[in-house]
Amino acid sequence: MMLKLKHTAIAIGISCLTISVSHATEVQIRTVLGDVNINLFDNTTPQTVENFLSYVNSGAYANNVVHRSEPGFVIQAGAFQYNAAFPLDSVPTGSAVENEPELSNRRGTIAMAKLSGNPDSATSQWFINLSDNSANLDVQNGGFTVFGQVLDDGMDIIDQIAALNRFDLGGAANATPLRNYSQADLAAGVDVTDEHLVIITDVVVTDAATVTHAELDPPANTLINQDNSGGGSSGSSGGSVGLFGLLGLAVLRFTRNGYKLFV
Repeated sequence: MMLKLKHTAIAIGISCLTISVSHATEVQIRTVLGDVNINLFDNTTPQTVENFLSYVNSGAYANNVVHRSEPGFVIQAGAFQYNAAFPLDSVPTGSAVENEPELSNRRGTIAMAKLSGNPDSATSQWFINLSDNSANLDVQNGGFTVFGQVLDDGMDIIDQIAALNRFDLGGAANATPLRNYSQADLAAGVDVTDEHLVIITDVVVTDAATVTHAELDPPANTLINQDNSGGGSSGSSGGSVGLFGLLGLAVLRFTRNGYKLFV
């Protein structure tokens, strides 16, 4: 369900982040709905994994907010932090990482979001594929770099997030999942607070071995050499996966207790 918000926008700022080197291959995304373990593909996508881990090691993903949910397509995070107050803080970003479209965008994989028409523009934002999006995302915009895979029952948590009602926060934040918030709350003008946001409390390294879960055999991206001239939205399962916030899209206005919604 898509609902509309009023008086919205997030003040966005961009600053530099020092890139550090790490060699972990398993991380845990800790959310308010449960933990999701992910195996990273260091050997196949080394630059992307190093980039992702630089944000992990800096604490950039602590108190992060899942800001986009497209059922049957993706959930997306890595753009904003909730630091006990509104407005949300934008995640400071470092240099963009070179695209490494070696693996296929299948259900349960994690990949980097980027600017439309710029294959080498990924920074902090990432998404998890809810479906087999290979026909679209393996070729669009130079192919989207898959750099890890959700382990065990982690997709149960991801599917719970994808099942939440989505609300339009204005601008590009037009599909933000909120928990414990209903259409009745919307109609009553109940403010949205941190109790409603899907917050990632932290992302931590749980296994620093260079080879973990050797049994995983992620499918290769075999479509990348086909026609991929389209840089914008395409595909039947949700369109493109762009960076939200890097262009200073808007300035959200907040009520004292959070977002103010309206029908």
